[in-house]
Amino acid sequence: QDNVVEHISAARGIINFKVNRNSPNIAKKFHAGHLRSTIIGNFIANLKQSLGNDVIRMNYLGDWGMQFGLLGAGFGQFGSPEKLKQNPLQHLFEVYVRVNKEAENNEDMKQAARDFFRQLEQHESHVVSLWQQFRDITVKEYQDIYERLGVHFDVYSGESFHQDQAQEVVQQLQSRGLLKTSEKGTGVVDLSPNRDMTNVCTVLRSDGTTLYITRLVSKNCDRHKMVKTDKSQENHFSQLFQILLAMGHSWADGCRHVSFGLVQGMKTRAGEVVFLEDVLDEARARMLNNMSQSNTTKELENPEDTAEKVGISALIIQDFKGPLQSDYKFNWDRMLQAQGDTGVFLQYTHARLCSLKQTNKGVEAVAFDPSLLSEQTCTAILQHLLRYDEVLYQSAQDLQPKHLVNFLLKLCHLIASAHRELPVKGSPEAVAQVQRKQTNRIRAGR
Repeated sequence: QDNVVEHISAARGIINFKVNRNSPNIAKKFHAGHLRSTIIGNFIANLKQSLGNDVIRMNYLGDWGMQFGLLGAGFGQFGSPEKLKQNPLQHLFEVYVRVNKEAENNEDMKQAARDFFRQLEQHESHVVSLWQQFRDITVKEYQDIYERLGVHFDVYSGESFHQDQAQEVVQQLQSRGLLKTSEKGTGVVDLSPNRDMTNVCTVLRSDGTTLYITRLVSKNCDRHKMVKTDKSQENHFSQLFQILLAMGHSWADGCRHVSFGLVQGMKTRAGEVVFLEDVLDEARARMLNNMSQSNTTKELENPEDTAEKVGISALIIQDFKGPLQSDYKFNWDRMLQAQGDTGVFLQYTHARLCSLKQTNKGVEAVAFDPSLLSEQTCTAILQHLLRYDEVLYQSAQDLQPKHLVNFLLKLCHLIASAHRELPVKGSPEAVAQVQRKQTNRIRAGR
């Protein structure tokens, strides 16, 4: 469920954007695939907010459903309260992997999972208590990862918030004549143009329990907003919007699904899932090593913190350079290069500009003659900066970070040329004054 959807509503001349992102399943560690939905949603939220829109940042957790039935039944057999205290999320992940494997050829385990989930939907206290414990553990560990990524949420919602209303959705579908019964006894909505059951969406299991999409429909009926998914789930969200429209919710036309491709090469050689925490740790360690071997690295108060920030920047820029819908191959060496279109180069350029400003304090208050900016390099930078509003508009229209990222990377290359061709040291004072002022304005984005 790695996706990004937004609902747009207008009120009193203000556009409100409700951006849902990340949406991991509780009791599971973040894997590397969660990175894209998290940072894409964060980009959209930051962009809309910077343009003056009211933005609600929501994390719609996968905290309900049959997967929790499996985990609950599995914890009863394979869980350890002691291990849960020592390494909570890792232990829950191990239990989930084990019970999934067990359920493949064990009908009793499958039935135990179904029974556990049914008890959860019936709000049996001992089951709900275990569910709440697992949810609290998960949210706490997730928040630590979000903090590292510079991400925050205004609301932690989830499927559990809408499981009661899901049954109301089923009743509404039934009263509108939209709910059909399939040959397998499941509840489906016929979305085919000719109503010939060639395109159906299952909203109810044969035992009467709800599915993810049923709870997602109830969420949007209740709150008028949306979730998030990779491009493999485009059909899923298309069905969601069609169901909402069929139920008479015309505002569903204002919902938008931002799809994105897959990251290739993010598994171990054994084909195992790579956890996001390990990716962030590896980025920091590799960056720290690169910094220690560089002749230009200055003495730092906290090199690990710097390596963390630059490493995460490198991860984000690698992800954002191309179209979101495209798959791309993950490459550590290319991503962490100090030269070329990388997050490292972006941060390096910003650091140089900050250094120039620190060594030339008080420049902003000094009058200067702009006619002295006659070099072609100066003109190129100024012309490029004039495109900033256009780039922001384009990014906001199609929700693609590549426009802004590539604008910044080109600006970095122009600045690198200016560092070589327009030295402040040794220039006439009037010219140096102009160049210093231009540098400050570039850094400030003006």
